[in-house]
Amino acid sequence: MPGQPDKVVLQDISFQVRRGEVLCILGANGIGKTTLFKSILGAIPLLGGSILLDGQDMGRLSKQEVARKIGYVPQSHIPPFPFTVLQIVVMGRASHLSLFANPGEKDYQIGRDALELLGIVHLAEDIYTEISGGERQLALIARALAQQADLLIMDEPTSNLDFGNQIRVLRQIHQLAQSGIGVILTTHYPNQAFLCASSVAVIKGRQDFVFGGVEEIVTRQLLEEIYGIHVSLVTTESPAGTPVKSVIPYL
Repeated sequence: MPGQPDKVVLQDISFQVRRGEVLCILGANGIGKTTLFKSILGAIPLLGGSILLDGQDMGRLSKQEVARKIGYVPQSHIPPFPFTVLQIVVMGRASHLSLFANPGEKDYQIGRDALELLGIVHLAEDIYTEISGGERQLALIARALAQQADLLIMDEPTSNLDFGNQIRVLRQIHQLAQSGIGVILTTHYPNQAFLCASSVAVIKGRQDFVFGGVEEIVTRQLLEEIYGIHVSLVTTESPAGTPVKSVIPYL
């Protein structure tokens, strides 16, 4: 898996995510998470191996076919023009339209339904650049949902969000998985894996990769190894009485 044509960034990687599951990818800055996403999305070619989507080799699928199956949510998106939130969301319908076709009423209704699902339909006519960071992130998720994809790939979906909006976005990710959508996300916050993930993949180095259940993979020893800090894992109880594990760093 390349970052440059002559440089292998990651190799010997194997993992899977099913519909209804959330895979959380952890790793230090510059370790290859973005390269992994670009490879999955087809932005850079593989040097070896294959990526299967519903059992099909993605290398044999057209860009439009991939876009119908995979929705991408970037860290941020600032359009050059003052589009409304609904217009931004309807852009997710592009893969379902023929060349030069404009979205129709069906596409706009799908966009409204996506906003309704995420609880922000009241923002439909607001200017996208004038709403809050958390609202913009939810709008980007709605845009990906408008693609009607089975899998969502999210690049640090809670970056630059305040604590409350981080939890709101994670809650929506959890609910999307419960509806049957598969989600792959990257994060720099291991606690998020405990909050919403079904499985975890950790990139430790070019040929050092681990994948498995959250409790199995996210340990004190592994976190100290990949981040180079001291941490403790503590378990508390939610108001509903369920155990919640958290990572506590210390100086």
